[in-house]
Amino acid sequence: MVTRFRDRRDAGRQLATRLAPYALDASVLVLALPRGGVPVGYEVAQALGVPLDVFIVRKLGVPGQEELAMGAVATGGVRVLNDDVVAGLGIPPYVIEAVTAWQQRELEQRERLYRDNRPPHDVQGRTVILVDDGLATGATMHAAVKALRLQRPARIIVAVPTAAPDVCEAFRTVADDVVCAVTPEPFYSVGLWYEDFSQTTDEEVRELLARAAHTERAA
Repeated sequence: MVTRFRDRRDAGRQLATRLAPYALDASVLVLALPRGGVPVGYEVAQALGVPLDVFIVRKLGVPGQEELAMGAVATGGVRVLNDDVVAGLGIPPYVIEAVTAWQQRELEQRERLYRDNRPPHDVQGRTVILVDDGLATGATMHAAVKALRLQRPARIIVAVPTAAPDVCEAFRTVADDVVCAVTPEPFYSVGLWYEDFSQTTDEEVRELLARAAHTERAA
């Protein structure tokens, strides 16, 4: 019987115990996917004694079929495209550029909101632990890994408190390591494995990032 996490903070503390080998390693950086991944990532970063930042991913939805992703933009000004979708639907370059420009503006707005003028951490040559509150389909995390690769980190570790077993296993082909604290079967949804899965607010994200930055400066 899999015990549910109390909330995202509890999940982060439990996940951190699985990531103990990365503690106090100066090359390690935790990047959390907002919003729900940030409370989890904060606890992981605090427990390991490493910095925390956000990695924002915005889906590039096909016009008229916005749920269908033709790609994504992410922190660091990178873009990845789903070539199969683009070619299969014959999406012209000007449409891709227009959607990209719109989502890039949205991403930059969130960067400013969350970071409060703090520059993003340089990931090149570092071991990056990508954290979210769980993986259902894994689509957003998959886009994050592809985008992050373009910034040339040394290693990417995908780490989540809970995931569908097959999705967790699938990430072993795209990440250097995968840590899923619990992989219940049947899975159903991420929120099912939390007693409190209330929405994380922008203000909570800002507060946790500011607190983590203060801890980093004081170290």
